Amino acid sequence: MTASDESERNTPSRLARALFASGLAVLAIRNLTDLDGRIAYAEAKGVPEADRLVPAASGLLLGGSIGIGLWKLPKLASASVAAFFAGVTPTMHDFWAVDDDARDEELTSFLQNLTLFGAALAFFKRASNE
Repeated sequence: MTASDESERNTPSRLARALFASGLAVLAIRNLTDLDGRIAYAEAKGVPEADRLVPAASGLLLGGSIGIGLWKLPKLASASVAAFFAGVTPTMHDFWAVDDDARDEELTSFLQNLTLFGAALAFFKRASNE
């Protein structure tokens, strides 16, 4: 087996990359097209310099999603996505610190992000094995 064959065998399937990357890209684009709303939400959560961090984090997510989808610089791309979820998840979806009315929605968002964070780590591990 050649090195090229081995690398191709280790590359995640196109379908898996397309599904994961397209979902992430939509999330990033939604953030970028509603920046005022996302910034206001981040400010309400106590994020410092939200007017800078929200667009930067959304750009990180978009860039990472494109890299994973195309499998270009996959370690950097998946690390970018993982960094996004590592920073955003506990800060923006702190279900333990909200009132009962918001707790269920925040817990759901926290768990969804935790799942996506885990998938990003799995893509990173796969990229590291190439």
